[in-house]
Amino acid sequence: MQARDLCFKQALTAALALAFVLMPAGKALAQTPDDFYRAEVVIVERLVDPSALEEQMAGMPVEPPLSGIRSLWVEDANGNRVSDVRLAARNELYLNQAAARLENSGNYRVLATAGWYQTFPPNYNGRPMRVAVGKWLGGAGERAVEGHIEIDRQRYLHVKVHLNHWQEGEEQQELITWIRETRRMRSEEIHFIDSPTVGVLVFFRKIEG
Repeated sequence: MQARDLCFKQALTAALALAFVLMPAGKALAQTPDDFYRAEVVIVERLVDPSALEEQMAGMPVEPPLSGIRSLWVEDANGNRVSDVRLAARNELYLNQAAARLENSGNYRVLATAGWYQTFPPNYNGRPMRVAVGKWLGGAGERAVEGHIEIDRQRYLHVKVHLNHWQEGEEQQELITWIRETRRMRSEEIHFIDSPTVGVLVFFRKIEG
């Protein structure tokens, strides 16, 4: 998707400018293995009327969701979160201030703030992790934003984001926007992957002994 919103970018820039206060993170790590990182992912929804978007995607073919994969952040109909990853508290995350700034603007809704520790050795082929967040669509029996995120490492870390954003239509759910992107990551840099209605902030920090 090429569409970008100038106000979204300005708000994001302001939020990231306040995000560079790193919370202590390694107190519980007695011994730190090589290539050990804290990975952080923040998923946000831009509060915009879908009918105002230039790109209408209703009817676009979408692959069925992957089955039998780990859950990164999956919410059921009652709002209960399921994760197969041991997540850090939100206030420990480097991206916490950026997420709060966007949330407090009133223009965005923070859907998930996931941070975890993991070893990413060279030539690491990651497994996709399921995401299901946002409004519950009762007719479809799923969350409005669903898909998966995968992290690989060859020479660099790469994040693959595959998310769909749905709404309830008159007869069935309709696709609003999606993200289909693979992005090369650099440690200690904040990266932003987005569509007109959904955005993903990504950050990696290598944990030294």
